[in-house]
Amino acid sequence: MPVQSKMETNRRTRRALLVPAAAVATVAATRLAADAFVAPVLRTVTSVSQGAEGIAPSTSASASASSAGQTSSVGAGFVALGALATAASLRAGAKRPQRGQALAAVTTDVDTEAVNAIRFLAVDAVNKSNSGHPGAPMGQAPIGYVLFAEEMKYSTGNTKWVDRDRFVLSSGHGCMLQYALLHLSGFDSVSLDDIKQFRQWGSKTPGHPENFETAGIEVTTGPLGMGISNAVGLAAAEAHLSAVYNKPGLPLIDHYTYCILGDGCMQEGISHESCSLAGHLGLGKLIAFWDDNGITIDGHTELSFTEDVGKRYEAYGWQVLTVEDGNTDVDAIRKAIAEAKKCTDKPTLIKVKTIIGYGSPNKADSHDAHGSPLGADEAAATRKQLDWKYDVFEVPQGAYDTFRAHASKGAQKEEEWNKLWAEYQEKEPELAAQFKRAVMDKKLPDGWVEALPKYSADDKGKATRINSQDCLNALAPIMPELIGGSADLAPSNMTLMKCTGDYAKGQYAERNMRFGIREFGMGAMCNAMSLDSTGLVPYCATFLIFTDYMRGAIRIAALSQAGTIFVMTHDSIAVGEDGPTHQPIETIPSLRLIPDLVVMRPADGNETSGAYKYAVERSKFDSRPTLLCLSRQVLPNLELSSIANVEKGAYACLECADPEIILVSTGSEVSLCMDAAKAMDGKKVRVVSMPSWEVFRGQSASYKEELLPANVPKLSVEAAHTMGWSEFSDAHVGVNVFGASAPGGTCLDKFGFNVDNVVSCAEKCMGGAKGVLSDGSQAKH
Repeated sequence: MPVQSKMETNRRTRRALLVPAAAVATVAATRLAADAFVAPVLRTVTSVSQGAEGIAPSTSASASASSAGQTSSVGAGFVALGALATAASLRAGAKRPQRGQALAAVTTDVDTEAVNAIRFLAVDAVNKSNSGHPGAPMGQAPIGYVLFAEEMKYSTGNTKWVDRDRFVLSSGHGCMLQYALLHLSGFDSVSLDDIKQFRQWGSKTPGHPENFETAGIEVTTGPLGMGISNAVGLAAAEAHLSAVYNKPGLPLIDHYTYCILGDGCMQEGISHESCSLAGHLGLGKLIAFWDDNGITIDGHTELSFTEDVGKRYEAYGWQVLTVEDGNTDVDAIRKAIAEAKKCTDKPTLIKVKTIIGYGSPNKADSHDAHGSPLGADEAAATRKQLDWKYDVFEVPQGAYDTFRAHASKGAQKEEEWNKLWAEYQEKEPELAAQFKRAVMDKKLPDGWVEALPKYSADDKGKATRINSQDCLNALAPIMPELIGGSADLAPSNMTLMKCTGDYAKGQYAERNMRFGIREFGMGAMCNAMSLDSTGLVPYCATFLIFTDYMRGAIRIAALSQAGTIFVMTHDSIAVGEDGPTHQPIETIPSLRLIPDLVVMRPADGNETSGAYKYAVERSKFDSRPTLLCLSRQVLPNLELSSIANVEKGAYACLECADPEIILVSTGSEVSLCMDAAKAMDGKKVRVVSMPSWEVFRGQSASYKEELLPANVPKLSVEAAHTMGWSEFSDAHVGVNVFGASAPGGTCLDKFGFNVDNVVSCAEKCMGGAKGVLSDGSQAKH
């Protein structure tokens, strides 16, 4: 079948699910007055005559449609209406009617009222802002309803309760779903006025979910696929903490992670990375709902996305379930969740077939409902079709009551957990003390700073990646909250903790995470492990050049205030033989451009220890990310380096009064500048090590002027692109061209990182020369 024809056929099939109905007193299965439209799941359903052939009571719309044997959308739709109305009455305690028996009127369908309250809050907010994505919330509303009004364990009064269920909206553009759910459930963070200010300056309802703006939001989503990867990280954190702390009869950590993702998330590569790992790890408390509506911005997904996603996830090691009608069959969603929870050794993907913009007569099942407001006229038509008799932003009290009744149960569950915690402290005092410090109070253990390695100038130098390994292994035995690993480069990144084993299926208490070659997914998972708010200090590692694979996760770490420690090694052209594909040039300067990310490039062992002190405290206390750039090659220890000096961001590692020239450097080039200063006989030279631009910027104006006086010529020396150095120096030695394949020492020499070239450039700088004096291009001629 031609693509266009197939798409049109699928479109007609999906549109058939937009069920026409009317408030009719008596109706036969073969006839239905279709000149008016009402909600696919009726709020008010009048009795059906005994002569209505083929209508059997059922809690499943699909089962009713099957028994009816109808082929028309009208007949199938009516059966769905009757079935779901019956289901609601059965849940309220009514007896199940016999086949052929008249169905009693249901005055209020709780499910429908709550679901449509979500839908119209989304429609109205997007219309008012004249911006946003109404279609996804309209289709996903039944999923959100079942989760927040029935399934999830949460406390509106304590959004950081450690044993709450976690919810992630990976399709973050549909965030009005999440805001509506938070509001209806009674979270103080989202009032009706906040919803009316959707996407406006200063509101608590921004255009994508932001955990730092809105209490009740776990992680910041928006870049598609990021959210499901965060959800994998949250589930991994739960598995770890439960394995460490739970004891028989004392399930201190016992919660689920739920995630809604869309077709776009399924296509993004990051979701492949993290979901593959989730299946490998067997994270059984991860339940993901795929909103399978077949629409992206370009149009129907048949344009570019035709694989069998279910089989792909089964190959990953997931359980895959299907809800055929996610628009109306609320019971099927309930049953799927129950089935998912029975499977404890695999994550579950629930494929929920929905219609984007469900209920909109003219825009449903089209990209028109994806990223644009419905408009006033279409909103009115949708109200008529869904029999929603309430005005703009009007929510019936019954909908509030439904959600808040469940929210009150969450408060009770938190109280029960507090009693469990009291019992735990009596029966497991040692673990309880650790849990209180690390998880609840978010404090670091006594003596942890003292445990960091210290070096003298006489100590044999090491590559700073080896110094990093020493730091990790000094901290690991006394910091059980330290957890992380590498993207298949542990022997090169030197990131294995010797006191613990591999985090794996069946051994979640261990702390060495084997992420595989999945840099982007790794970063997103670690961000979530920090944002889990359980005191974990996650780190992840790869070669510095491969931050390009995970740049989105690093940026979101900074934006969302995640305390991930990024451990990046092989930080310059000194990588050597692997050549320019593996030699970072522009990487460090570009990372420094990310707001709220602190980049550290230590010059020796003490500076590496100082970098870890800073990074661990920033992670634990402030929940902010730090990125370490570490050398492959051996570096000598400096005489004046110290942990305390790193906290200044920059300091004089070779001091002199009234300097004639100041050499400012980072990392491996600091020792080069020390050698160049010694070679400048008769000149008064100060050498400044600047392990972190960001930290130095935070120092007092007087300290910065004292260290780098405005009236003294300053030359920067760094084996990276010179961009940005003009903030601190007048002239620059760098490498603004791609590297080459040769031994690391040869590369450094050829690209100008040798004593002679630095001395020559320093003399030019003293003579008034400014700008880039050496950019590595000489190596190319």
